[in-house]
Amino acid sequence: MLIYGAGGHAKVVISSILANQNKIDSIFDDNPNKKEIYALTVSGSYNPDTFPDKELIIAIGDNLTRRKISDQVKHTFGITIHPSSIIDKTVKIGEGTVVLHNATIQADSVIGRQVIINTSVSVDHDCIISDYVHLAPGVILSGSVCVGENTLIGVGSIVAPGLTIGKNCFVAAGSVVTHNIPDGVIVRGNPARIISRHA
Repeated sequence: MLIYGAGGHAKVVISSILANQNKIDSIFDDNPNKKEIYALTVSGSYNPDTFPDKELIIAIGDNLTRRKISDQVKHTFGITIHPSSIIDKTVKIGEGTVVLHNATIQADSVIGRQVIINTSVSVDHDCIISDYVHLAPGVILSGSVCVGENTLIGVGSIVAPGLTIGKNCFVAAGSVVTHNIPDGVIVRGNPARIISRHA
């Protein structure tokens, strides 16, 4: 397995890969000052000729950066699922997605490409999580929630059943979402209210 990214989020992704008894063959990072992570050597900027037959995970938490990099990568994308997670057999998971420690994904949910299901996230039945979404640690999605592309739902936030959160949104940490959220907004609070729109 190959890793693109050597920051804090990469440590958790590496932990997940190693917990599955998989080998990490190389780690890329565009920052020349990154030399080592988790006692593993960082080999420098991305090189499509390095282990071309191996799968790659983009271990970068920022959705837009992950999306930009994914358009440039030539390797096939892998999936990593920490063995402590609980995933129903009916769940569908897209390429490049990571499901981290103690996460739960319930029946008939669909998880898109390059999604981060972070530590102790709970995704209930029939949720649809679009590409390049990041569900931060401790997020709880009730049943039949839909989350649009590039959206970040912050630490410990809760989303009530059957709601839709638009694309390119940011739900601030600790928010409680009780109504649909349109595209391109920042929401915060309990209940969550729109505080601004992305430029």
